[in-house]
Amino acid sequence: MQRYVLSVLVENHAGVLSRVSGLFSRRGYNIDSLTVGVTSHPGQSRMTIVVQGDDHTLNQIIKQLSKLEEVITIEHCDTTATVLRETALIKVAAPGESRIGVIETANIFRAHVVDVGFDTLVIEATGSEDKIASLIRLLEPFGIRELVRTGLTAMDRGGKLLGVPGSGENSPDAE
Repeated sequence: MQRYVLSVLVENHAGVLSRVSGLFSRRGYNIDSLTVGVTSHPGQSRMTIVVQGDDHTLNQIIKQLSKLEEVITIEHCDTTATVLRETALIKVAAPGESRIGVIETANIFRAHVVDVGFDTLVIEATGSEDKIASLIRLLEPFGIRELVRTGLTAMDRGGKLLGVPGSGENSPDAE
């Protein structure tokens, strides 16, 4: 099975997320990751959806999403031409002497300590899925108490705008 990242521009109103996720569940498709956020355009949100399957499955998902009236554009992200990032908050046991080791490990990954407790630290890390996974592996020996990951967000590299026709670097609208 192959992994696909879709960037879906939708109208930002109540029920859109439910309609999109419902479409996946009705068709028996699993969503590996789903992030949603407002865009710079009022009334629009961007969904980054990560799914697994074959080319047929991808085509079916795109066809089904296209039928939803709230969907404005759908883009299959080429992972070599797209910036993909994830954020994680990791609460790590850090009593006494081990605190220094946790902080040094976080610094190697350019992660930040965002909360200090009596015997814990909360680390915030942003980067590729591999970077986040590597940081987690190195923090595990200290004792991870809690972990939250956002899922992927995506943005095309260069002048092209995801889901916006005619926005490539060579388009007449590019500045």
